[in-house]
This record gives sequence, C-alpha cells and structure tokens, in this order.
Amino acid sequence: MRKTARYSALAAAGLLALTSLTACANDAASTTADSGSGGGKGEHVKIMVGGLDKVIYLPAMLTQRLGYFQDEGLDVELLSEPAGVQAETALVSGQVQGAVGFYDHTLDLQTKGKAVESVVQFSHAPGEVEIVSNKRAGDITSPKGFKGRKLGVTGLGSSTDFLTKYLAVKNGVRVSEFTPVAVGAGPTFISALQQGAIDGGMTTDPTVATVLEKKLGKVLIDMRTPKGSQEALGGPYPSSSLYMQTDWVNGHKETVQKLANAFVKTLEWMSTHSASDIAAKMPADYSQGNKTLYAGAIKSTLPMFTDDGVMPENGPETVEKVLKAFNPNIKNADVDLSRTYTTEFVKKAAG
Repeated sequence: MRKTARYSALAAAGLLALTSLTACANDAASTTADSGSGGGKGEHVKIMVGGLDKVIYLPAMLTQRLGYFQDEGLDVELLSEPAGVQAETALVSGQVQGAVGFYDHTLDLQTKGKAVESVVQFSHAPGEVEIVSNKRAGDITSPKGFKGRKLGVTGLGSSTDFLTKYLAVKNGVRVSEFTPVAVGAGPTFISALQQGAIDGGMTTDPTVATVLEKKLGKVLIDMRTPKGSQEALGGPYPSSSLYMQTDWVNGHKETVQKLANAFVKTLEWMSTHSASDIAAKMPADYSQGNKTLYAGAIKSTLPMFTDDGVMPENGPETVEKVLKAFNPNIKNADVDLSRTYTTEFVKKAAG
C-alpha cells in the first residue's frame, strides 16, 4: 500500500511537472510568435529554439533584435521549447523550417534515417555546467559520484542528457546506475534543486548564475569555454547551431544563405561587443529584474561562441566519440560526419 501511494504521488508530481513545462513552452511559443516576426514583410521562416532565453542560444533572438533578418528580406518567426530535443522533433515533423539546438542531434538523427545538417555553427564548446546541490557537494566531487543520484537534464534524449551520460561512463559509472530527471531550465530546474528532486544537474546560463547567486549549488564541471570542453570531453565540442533538414536546405539555398548572412553578422557583432552591450539588446524580461546578473551570465558563456559560424576543426569527431561512448544506436552505426554539417553558406557569408 505504502509503495502504491508513493508511486501515485510520484506519477502525480511528474504529470504536474510535465504540465508546467508544456504550459511554459506554449506561453513562450505564443509570445515569441507574436513579437518575434517582422510584421509579415519578406519571406516567412519559422525557427524553433530549445529555450530562447538560454544564453547558449542567444544569437537567435539577438539577430532578430539587431534587425539582421529583416535586412536580408526575411520575416523570421522564433518559437521556443524548453529542451533542444523538442526543437528537433518540431523540425523533423515539419512544423518549422529550422531549429536552433545542439549539433549532436544531427548525428543521432542520421542513425534514424533522417538527413539533417548544421548550416551555421554558433559554438565550439557546449556552454553547459554540471551543478551539484549544496547538500550533496561533499558527496559528489567528480562524475564518479553520479552513482545512485538523481541528475537533472532539460529533457530525456536532450544534449544535456547525452553529455551527462558521457561524463558518467567516462568516469566508470554505468548509465543504468543513476537517474536522469527531466526538469527543463530556469525556474523548473531551480525548484527541483531546492526541493531535493535532483541532487545536481546540467544546465546553462542564466540558470547557472541564478543558482550560484541563491547559493543553492556549486559548479562541478564548467564547459562554457573551449578549455573546459577540452578538459571534460577531449576536444572542441560544437553545440549550439542552426540545423535544418538537408532536403529543405538543397531546395531553398537562397533562403538558407540569407539566414547564414544574418547569423554570421551577429556572431561577428558579438565578438566586438561587451556582455553588457549584448544584454542591453535582449528583451528586458530575459534579465528577470537583475541586469547585472544577466550581463555576468552572458560574459561567462561568451567564450563558447564562434565569430564566423564555421564548424570547428575536429569538432564533429569529438561529438561522435562522446555519443559512441553510451549511445548504442551510434556505437554500432557508421555515421557519415560530412553529411551532418555544411560550411557552404557561412563561408559565402564571410566572403
């Protein structure tokens, strides 16, 4: 009886969390759909972002705010989901023409028979941080301590899920020996940490900055810089990107070129402006009432971004190595990395 009651309570809690996440996603999607489009002028393109207010995906909204989409004659509608895996689903199902999410999804999708490629590579590091709850900081001093723990990820099958599994396996902990918990990011991640629903988890700024400010947790592994990526993953790790279905890219090269032009211009702009300058361009509500904290979050994450949108050398190989460590689909597959990205458009944009 006691077990049944406990499982019922857990199921109810899970349903409540799922409802909350869905509501957040729907609210974000409807808000950005209204404010994100350029008033119906130019060619209409829908892009789903795995969390518009996450600093790792900042180039999407910043490009909109700088007016670079409009300069290219595009009417870009930015939509938001709490996790990159949901952005991937929206792309594959044809709801949107592009997704802003992690490059690793292109490899995963290839093994499932879906041809998807990164057309603008925003980053050469994951931008992710493994946070440990203050209550568990004494017990979890490295990924070896993941055993038996509940670890937060944005969504099951997301890139945070992938990276958590890799760090565990690399440090001798089997995937079956810990529990990934889908908690999203922002308030839902922070709440899960506060309530002890997770012992730690992988997240990005501005969530990281908020957790540290509230003294709820400590940084265990910092992958916001190329150096941090090298130490944790053994090489550059291309993460945030604009990826699209290959057939759509081949059939709409002019449109894709315009998107690449806009994004590369933004990445160049970011490389010559301060975190405060960037924060000032973003929607006011992204700072959640603390502009200093938000600018600090951007500053911590800025090293992850490329300034030209080009895939970093050996980056795809690092991603494949990481995924092969724990993902049986990729472990036993012959992935053609050359089909997972293209530099055709970004090189023209730079030229």
